[in-house]
This record gives sequence, C-alpha cells and structure tokens, in this order.
Amino acid sequence: MGGKESVFVVSLGCAKNRVDSEHMLGLLKSKGFQLSSVVEEADIAVINTCAFIQDAVEEAIDEILEVVSLKKHGKLGMVIVVGCLVQRYGYKLAREIPEVDGWLGTGEIHRIAELASRRAGEAGRSFYIGRPLYLPDHRVPRIYDEPFYSAYLKIAEGCSHRCSYCMIPAVRGRFRSRKPQSLVAEARQMIRKGAREINLVAQDTTMYGKDLGGSVSLESLLDRLAVLNGIRWVRLLYCHPDGMSERLLDLIDSEEVLCPYLDLPLQHVNENILRDMGRKTGEESPWELIERIRSTKRRISLRTTLMVGFPGETEEVFSELCEFVKRAEFDHLGVFIFSPEKGTRAARLKPTVTRKEAERRADTLMRLQAGISEKNNQRLVGRVAPVLVEGRSAEHDHVVTGRTATMAPEVDGQVLIRRGRGIVGEIVPVLFTKAYPYDLVGEIAR
Repeated sequence: MGGKESVFVVSLGCAKNRVDSEHMLGLLKSKGFQLSSVVEEADIAVINTCAFIQDAVEEAIDEILEVVSLKKHGKLGMVIVVGCLVQRYGYKLAREIPEVDGWLGTGEIHRIAELASRRAGEAGRSFYIGRPLYLPDHRVPRIYDEPFYSAYLKIAEGCSHRCSYCMIPAVRGRFRSRKPQSLVAEARQMIRKGAREINLVAQDTTMYGKDLGGSVSLESLLDRLAVLNGIRWVRLLYCHPDGMSERLLDLIDSEEVLCPYLDLPLQHVNENILRDMGRKTGEESPWELIERIRSTKRRISLRTTLMVGFPGETEEVFSELCEFVKRAEFDHLGVFIFSPEKGTRAARLKPTVTRKEAERRADTLMRLQAGISEKNNQRLVGRVAPVLVEGRSAEHDHVVTGRTATMAPEVDGQVLIRRGRGIVGEIVPVLFTKAYPYDLVGEIAR
C-alpha cells in the first residue's frame, strides 16, 4: 500500500453519491486500509464529486483545492478525485489540477483500492475513465455512514430520460436496474446492522425493472421489501411523474411499512416549458397527477422540486407556477435555479432569464411555500404520530430531534422533542404541541 494506511473520504452531492462513497469505504477497508474521520490525520484523501449543475462543479473544485493545499503543506500524501466531475470534464482536470494523484470516473469506483495502493506520483498520475457501466450489488463491501438506523438502497444506476437541461445520462450512463434478489439481500444486511428506515434511491425509482423484463418492477420489489422482518419504514425518493402507477399508489395505501411519502420532481407545470425541458406533456397534467395521488385513502405527503429561470419562463409563466404551488399545497418543496450546462440542449435555448431575476423567483416560491408548510404543520398540532428518534439537537439545549414517516432524511424538516425520553433509532409516539414552517415541536406520548 505504499505506506498509505489511512484514508479519508469526502462525499459531495446527493444520497446516490453517498452510496458510492460507502462502497468505496468498504472496498478500501477490505484491502487493509484504515479509515480516518479527520482529513488532517489521513494519508490519503478521496473526494467523491458532483457535477449536476455549475454550483456543484464549483463546490467540487473548491473542495479539491482545499484538500490539495493540505498535501502541499505535508499533511497528506495522496489525493484522489472520483465521480461525476471526473466523468464530465475528463483529462482537462488533470491538466488544470496536476497536484491530484489519481482520477476515477463514475464507472470506475471499484478500482479505488487499486489506485490508493500506489505511491503518489508512481508511474505518473493515474486516470481511469470509460463508459459508465459499473453496477455494484450486495456482495460489494460497504461501510454504512452514520446514522445506523437509516440507510439508502440504490436500486438502479444511470438514466435513460433525455431532459434538455440535464447531464446525468452523459456522466452516469443509461438506466440499469439491479436484480431484485440482490436488493432484498442488501436490505436484509441493512436490517441486521440496525436500520429501521430504508430509503430507495435511483435517478428515477419508478423506472426500476423496466430494463430487466418479465414481471420485475418497482411494485414487485416493494412487495418483497414490505414483508421483511425488522424494517419499519420504506421510503421512495426520486419518483418520475410519468411512473406513478395506480398499483404503486394502491401499495402505499395498503402497506403500513411503505411511508405515505412521495418525492416527485415535477420541475415545472407550464406545457411549453415542460416540452422544452424534454418532459412528457399531454397524457396527464401535473394537477391531474396531484389529484390522483391525493385521492388515496391514506394521505400521502408530497415533496417536489421545481426549476425557475428556464429559458422562455416569462413573468406570466412564472405566475402560473406560483398559482400551481398555492393550489397544490405541497408538504415539502425544493427550488433550483436553471443552470445552462455546456453540452445540454437547454443551454442553447432563448430567451434567457437573468440570474438576478431567477434568484428573485426562487425566493418568491420559497417564501410562498413557507406559509403553506406552516399551515400544513399547524393541522398536526394536537395529534400523535410515530417519530424516529435521531439524537440530541445541535441547536437546542435539552431537545431531542426526530422525523415522522412524512419527513425524508436530510432534505425535509424535523420534530423537536422537548419532553420525554427516547432511544436513538427507536420509533416512538409523539404528541405535536407546536408548529413552525418546516419543523414540529412535540413530546413523547407514552
């Protein structure tokens, strides 16, 4: 291992990237490397990057330069950069940041231990990039990051949609599903390690199984996961609007273990904008889809992501989007500003919206959503619901935090438990006593 015994891994971007980082930690440990929790105490730093939009690219570059500076000061022996940034920009990165010792594209993460075993500068700087075809299964070592009670199960890799603004198909490859038996085996591993909540992730979870043929589908996978002993919550993230089948809604309606929660990135509601985005229109409008989901007996909490500032989004079109948000009353909402990514069709579209105006529109939507979220939360005051206890609050003394089944980890609000004792990782009944725009306050109701 060239004397490099300790590795620190930085994971940037989404939960799907986090799964890749956990696999790299597992691969490194399986080859005898020690894992460091502090970069300054490590021999090797691995940076797993995101490059979805320009802001993510800039964050990745800043992180690389910061870690490289530690190497220059003798606090690191080797720096390896992995992931979407490498896949997107290729050998240009090696020329611009020569201090990095190794580069791995998105389809090469399984070579991390091989690369880390080399001495810095050995046989020149190593660069591995090719067609992203790699698809790890349950047999690939994985070190689950904290917390132990919640885990991400990546059910597929890549994307076969062709949204005009998105680089994901280029950097992650075509959509490819994992085998259902492998996913069930990994879910069992997660449960044995203490997971009470499993979050299903992919670029489009509703497309799962369509490339495998036969009877394999997201719905058939959920049938198998729902009966596993020990799991309490199974949550669906990154659901494409086109994949919202009646069978899927029926499952969420009938299976208690399936969280009444859907992460449904709509991106926009205007037909012309959706068409230019490369999103399907005409079969079912966004509002018709919302009505269909809301018609279920079990109230399903909805999170969506919207994009503002897309070329052609006039003030009138933006007003249409605002009216839709008011009407839909989403439980959770994220807003992105359009980023004209080089190499995408959308980067060439006109007329453009200024960054300043796009930021104003994003702020307008988020302020609008804050009022909606608070109203939705106020309806819960006086009610009792199961809450997954997560630990002491970093911001509030004598407060324990948690989440309901309608709150996804990291992206949604939380429950502030001010009274009662709860064990971390335990799901307990909580009486809600107060509501804020994004958080709830309560006490354990034993």
